[in-house]
This record gives sequence, C-alpha cells and structure tokens, in this order.
Amino acid sequence: MDITFKKNKKDLEGEVMVKSMDMEHSAEDFKPEIESCALEQKYITISPECVRCNLCAEECPVDAIAPIESNRQAKILDNCVKCEICAQTCPVRAVKVIKSTSDVDEGVQYHIKDLKIPHRKLRMKDIQVDEDKCKSQGICAKFCPTGAITVEKGKIAQIDRDACIGCGACVNVCPEEAITLERDLGPVIKTKELLIDQEACVQCEVCEENCPVEAIKLEGDEVVLSEDKCILCEVCSTKCPVGALKLERLPNES
Repeated sequence: MDITFKKNKKDLEGEVMVKSMDMEHSAEDFKPEIESCALEQKYITISPECVRCNLCAEECPVDAIAPIESNRQAKILDNCVKCEICAQTCPVRAVKVIKSTSDVDEGVQYHIKDLKIPHRKLRMKDIQVDEDKCKSQGICAKFCPTGAITVEKGKIAQIDRDACIGCGACVNVCPEEAITLERDLGPVIKTKELLIDQEACVQCEVCEENCPVEAIKLEGDEVVLSEDKCILCEVCSTKCPVGALKLERLPNES
C-alpha cells in the first residue's frame, strides 16, 4: 500500500470551524489560522490474515500484544513501543507497519505507506501429534497457513512435514494440546540504528528513565547504550527533549 491524497486548505479550515461549534466559542467568532507544519507517525496493526500462532505475542519484548485464542486474533496494545519485532516474526506477514506523513503548506497532503519489514528465519525442526489426545476436531487444519495439516473424520491429524513452516498455529489453537512443536527461529534483523549526539545531551536522564528494556543509561556526562539489550524502539528518541537521540532506518530498508 502506497497512497497519497490531497485536500484543499480551505476545506480543512472549514472542518475546524465546524468542530469549533462544540467548543465555548461559536463558529461565528472563531476563525482558524492553520500554519504550515509536517507530521510523521508510524502505526502497527494486525490484519485478518492472522493465523493465531501467537509468535508475535511470545516475541514481543514489552508484552504489548494481547494473548491470542482461536476465536480472537492478535491485538496490539497501547504500550507498544514500535520496535517492529512482531512484524519481523509473523510467519504470514499479518503484522503491518504503516508510515503516515501529513504536510500542511499551501494545501494539505497525506501519504500512507506500508513499510517493507524483513522476515526472520523460521523453520520447523520437529512436530508431533499425540494420538491419545487428538480428537479429530480439525481446528488445527483450519488455521494452518500452508495447508500442511489434514484431518479425516475419526483419525488423528496428519502433518505434511515438508509443507510445515513451524509457525505453531496448530499448537496454539488445539484445545486438546495434542501437538508439540520444535522450531528454529532466527535472530531479530537490525533495520535501524540509534544515533547519540553526546554534545547535545543535557544529562536529563529522560532516556534512561523511559527505556522499556533498560538498554540506555547515563554514566557521568555520557549516554551509554547496551546494543545487546536495545530493541530499537521509538521511546528514547521521541522523548529526548533536545534531540540528542535519533533513530534512523538503515539503507536499503523502507
């Protein structure tokens, strides 16, 4: 998805005037003055293609994804820090990272774009069905994204090991807990870099106080980053009051 649409600035002013009717001032004595500005935001959302594998929730470093059930897909919670690990982990690319930019000058322009997030390695190492537990309900086959599972009436689930990708959807939705899985999940791919301007830093400790994984701290008059802990989220860079921290996407990434 890559969409751009425009709006006349006068139309925007008219919308503001209409909304002003709900304020203390009436539209008659309120005249909006919209100055030039630009706003960039990023959203993470989950599409209906979610297969209930629960990998995104398991891998989220800040527990910002609600537990998944067969009748409820994954859901991003308000404490999301936009590290994008869930998008890298989802085996069916149901987690979308959307960049939105709004520019107001002579006119108003909105641009919405899906960011292309690289995918972590995911492989099935071993998968087994317990014939004593399997009740042939077929829920596992319903959610398998590759059609690797077939369930005949009265028989245990059969898994095509060549087609299985090791996502674990079947394991997560099976009400009898009849399926066990061993998978190989690769490391998170570095797509961003946190730049630190030591000269601009005012030692306010806001970054250290707000880091969700305790990856950044102030030692003397210098900001020290633990790259092993850092999840490259947007917390410290957006909260730094002097712009001493800047998160940049690496080349060749969207």
